[in-house]
Amino acid sequence: MVSVTQVQPQITLEEFLELPETKPASEYIEGKIEQKPMPPGEHSVLQGRLGTVINEVFLPKKLAYAFPELRCTFGGRSVVPDISVFTWDRIPKTEQGKIANRFEVHPDWVIEILSPEQSANQVIRKIIFCINQGTQLGWLIDPTDESVMIFQPNLFPEVKLGEEILPPLETLQDLQLSAKEMFSWLNFE
Repeated sequence: MVSVTQVQPQITLEEFLELPETKPASEYIEGKIEQKPMPPGEHSVLQGRLGTVINEVFLPKKLAYAFPELRCTFGGRSVVPDISVFTWDRIPKTEQGKIANRFEVHPDWVIEILSPEQSANQVIRKIIFCINQGTQLGWLIDPTDESVMIFQPNLFPEVKLGEEILPPLETLQDLQLSAKEMFSWLNFE
């Protein structure tokens, strides 16, 4: 028996950006379109709460903003991290000072939450790509073993769990959040 694999023709980044948005979002990586999985419950809770906590700490002082599911196009790719954090001075704005609709720069901090059907290595490759393009911090949150893998330029990844404090961006030290506290958000008892 012969199996036939359908070959998806490569398209350009510009062609990809002209396509209608999909739900869940699709990303453009190395000439291919990859659709993100639909987020399950744990993913959704962590994404919503973490974005809110980051914004509660940094938005009043206009230091940074956490964007959920924001398309960021840079380095020949178009990715949609679960949470993209931009320091205030790097948030793309229009000439009128309003938030731009297109973000054509790398985030300062990317946060990905691993879903059960996702490949950890595929998500790690996305975080490493962002780090290589100028992102200063990446978190890979794994709800299954309640750990967070931390990525920073020129450092080996490290894993935080339990009472260990999760490092924010170096310029945003006001956030004091442990892995245990973050994963406690999943308990609805």
